[in-house]
Amino acid sequence: MRDLATEFEAERDHLTAVAYRMLGSRAEAEDAVQETWLRYAAALGTPQARAEIRDLRAWLTTATARICLDLLRSARIRRESYQGQWLPEPIVGRLPGPEGPGTPDPAGSGPGGGAEGFAPDPAERAAQTEQVGIALLTLMERLTPDQRVAFVLHDVFAVPFPEIAVVLGTSPGAARQLASRARRAVTEEGPRHSADPAEHRRLVAAFLRAVESGDPERLLEVLAPDVVFVGDGGGLFPTARQPVAGAAKVARFALGLMRRASWETRDLRMRLVLVNGTLGIQVEAEYRPGLPLHGVMWFTVADGRITGAYHQVNPEKLARVARITEEGRAHPVPPVRG
Repeated sequence: MRDLATEFEAERDHLTAVAYRMLGSRAEAEDAVQETWLRYAAALGTPQARAEIRDLRAWLTTATARICLDLLRSARIRRESYQGQWLPEPIVGRLPGPEGPGTPDPAGSGPGGGAEGFAPDPAERAAQTEQVGIALLTLMERLTPDQRVAFVLHDVFAVPFPEIAVVLGTSPGAARQLASRARRAVTEEGPRHSADPAEHRRLVAAFLRAVESGDPERLLEVLAPDVVFVGDGGGLFPTARQPVAGAAKVARFALGLMRRASWETRDLRMRLVLVNGTLGIQVEAEYRPGLPLHGVMWFTVADGRITGAYHQVNPEKLARVARITEEGRAHPVPPVRG
């Protein structure tokens, strides 16, 4: 029998993916997995105890889910006093592509950008391997802790409802109902979303060009009538404190945000990046002397228009995102094709 540490390390990426899906935070996910290790080592430290566990992955997944559930329940208190909107922590990577780091591969594959590519640490590898979509993570922020755990375990990782019920301390029928309500919420209440990579790339590039040009008409061409803009500054940097809804309002807000950034910052830089495997925008500037501004945007897309724009500028949630280097300044915006 392999030693405990070797067995656990073989499951670390899977457990990190589970925790990140539930928590929307890489740092919290890694803490949850480390706590799982401590419980695992304490509970299964003898050969006799280990021999009783036939499916180690299931045991570890259940333990991680319980830890995440406790964190989510305690986080609700923190989020009630949070300044502005709450968005997840994105995983940001450089663009792949045969023509250099500034040329995106619409499929999100290739050297440096696929499931195993640009991610240098276990959390990033796990997130990319499990295809942790940032759009889905964003929508799941509106779920209750029990709904989120039930949805992630069943719909993402195919955990049976009797096992989910054990995690939640409820019946299998109640666990099924929680997952169903969560599924309905993320499919009906959030912005429409299409995952076509080519369409996503074209619209993100068009959005960036329109914002850079300051042309509201060009921006309106890429926004859906019911588009929603959500920002998370943690009370530290300017963004939308409440959701902005409607194409005209979103266009005015996005252009105003760009103008404000131009007036109030120095050395403003933008580049296209991968946000959890899909195309997004990274922004960097000096907001005030000695105070850098660092932001990431991601989008939902459907029927040839942007239906949702999400703006993360809370520095606590971007601490692990690599800054734009001198090389990054030269990254071109890909041409917009009809």
